[in-house]
Amino acid sequence: MSAESGSVVVAMDGPSGSGKSSTARGVAARLGLRYLDTGAQFRAMTVWMLRHHVDLSDPEAVAAAADRPELASGTDPRHPTICVDGEDVAESIRSDETTRSVSAVASVPAVRKRLLELQRSIIGAGGIVVEGRDIGSVVAPDADVKIYLTADSAARAARRTAEQRGADVAATEADLQRRDRIDSTRAAAPLTIPDDAVHIDTTPYTLAEVIDQVVALVRES
Repeated sequence: MSAESGSVVVAMDGPSGSGKSSTARGVAARLGLRYLDTGAQFRAMTVWMLRHHVDLSDPEAVAAAADRPELASGTDPRHPTICVDGEDVAESIRSDETTRSVSAVASVPAVRKRLLELQRSIIGAGGIVVEGRDIGSVVAPDADVKIYLTADSAARAARRTAEQRGADVAATEADLQRRDRIDSTRAAAPLTIPDDAVHIDTTPYTLAEVIDQVVALVRES
């Protein structure tokens, strides 16, 4: 199936800082596809939980509130949006508090079930690049192209620090490793490499080079 068919689904997984978001957006823009950042949805859910003072250390409390937020994801790769109850929360989802808290929310099965339904409804008939941690394994196991991006922890920390001016590289690297452990060991949809995914280590490549590699894979599919 070619990207030009308009029904292709590209699943892109990998840990934080591996280049998923920038690559996925670049590929979608290059091929005229829609784009979905599932991580932003989990972060938006976390923002809502924090604002409504849900006890994130209590999975049952998180589960009980999982159906309450109204979430909306814009799929334009050049201007993706994420809203909660009609409010743009693009800045709030990147706060330090949200980053510290999102793994606790994302590990709750009821949250993942709610967002899985939303994600699959957005994917619909295809024509989309979807990025996250369980896209190829859970959200879209029948995706036409599956990509798994990684990078060494030092490179990931450097990239993330560049995005968050003033952040400490060592602290950022430690936090990324902490999130890796949580994401890889959680019971619900853990971070894993799908058997049929193409694994790309982005450490030695520029963003443009990674985008070129993925675009070529999609066009060959």
